[in-house]
Amino acid sequence: MKLSRYEQETVVNYNAGEQTATLYTRDKAVMRKLDTLVADFPDTYKLTGQDEVSKTYSFPKSYVSYRKPRAVSTEQRERARQMMIAKNRAKEV
Repeated sequence: MKLSRYEQETVVNYNAGEQTATLYTRDKAVMRKLDTLVADFPDTYKLTGQDEVSKTYSFPKSYVSYRKPRAVSTEQRERARQMMIAKNRAKEV
């Protein structure tokens, strides 16, 4: 079944009373990432349900993180750009 981009949702649910988070997704890319984690870390990540278009996973809620945006200075950006240019030139040779 083909879903629109809008329908390819991911919902993370947890509460203060439990140590487990639940992730429901209809996004194939998120499913691939979580399926890999389930295969590599079966004691931590679990597939708890699925149907033809969605999957539900559970894992410790401490694995849900919030991060502040990365601040990149103009100088750092220019250095990274120069490194990418040098790397691309090395590939051409």
